[in-house]
Amino acid sequence: MTIAEAGEFGLIARIVARLETGTASLLGPGDDAAVVAAPDRRIVASTDILVEGRHFRRDWSSAADVGHRAAAANLADIAAMGAKPTALLVALCVPTDLEADWAEELAGGLSAEAGLVGAGVVGGDMSSSPTLTVAVTALGDLEGREPVVRSGAQPGDVVALAGRTGHAAAGFTILSRGFRTPKLLVEAHRRPEVPYTAGPAASRAGATAMIDISDGLLQDLGHIAAASVVGIDIDRSAFEIPGQMRDAASALGVDPYVWLLAGGDDHALAATFPAGVALPPGWRAIGSVHEGTGVTVDRRPWQGDKGWDHFR
Repeated sequence: MTIAEAGEFGLIARIVARLETGTASLLGPGDDAAVVAAPDRRIVASTDILVEGRHFRRDWSSAADVGHRAAAANLADIAAMGAKPTALLVALCVPTDLEADWAEELAGGLSAEAGLVGAGVVGGDMSSSPTLTVAVTALGDLEGREPVVRSGAQPGDVVALAGRTGHAAAGFTILSRGFRTPKLLVEAHRRPEVPYTAGPAASRAGATAMIDISDGLLQDLGHIAAASVVGIDIDRSAFEIPGQMRDAASALGVDPYVWLLAGGDDHALAATFPAGVALPPGWRAIGSVHEGTGVTVDRRPWQGDKGWDHFR
């Protein structure tokens, strides 16, 4: 059955049946708007969009994969503010000849990823469109803490990372060359593994600045450097190249550090902490903050692209 055959309201009913609304939802899908609890009396909000052909390909990823990835991209932004994700709103634009099953599986992936942090999909909208597009808005709760912004890094701070970098970028390169293995890297492109709990943990530990690594470590750290008016230096030796990544890089003629330092879509979290602070579990030191501007690697300018640019 295609989406045109299912009809708008038939498709909505099928999608809603696949959704978990999460613990913060007081009123889920079915009315003009959802109602989500906000115990902190402040709401952290972020939005992101995935466009077929630009951000994903259906011959590379299943509908559930796209759902996981769309949810992860938004939930990671909430975690990067030091908040706990609570809910997702999803806008779906689809070609009318798309199979209804695909949209249902997408909803299942969205709901499953949100469920990893106790959040739910509480509502959204849909429309017909020649281009398949998934737009997600995420909400979160600061739980009484102040948000961890990009502008708080200070000279002398330690730069730390939670999660992995380079895996999704390696997977993208492998897929774009027509290969499907190694599975570890390909699956990282399809479904990122986000260290959600590391964001609130960093906030509790006194992180001075934090960001989600969506476009590449060097590029995203550049946002912290610019907002904080500081320089950041990354220690290349802090990054261990996994065996499968090293083998893939050798076979494809790629410098693996390009993936590790400039590759996006893993949605690791990077943060700065005052010197001497014990880093929370899951965080590791990768560099330092100093007076100056920009981001360097081993005290030298990085030669080459620093990360993803949507308009390049």
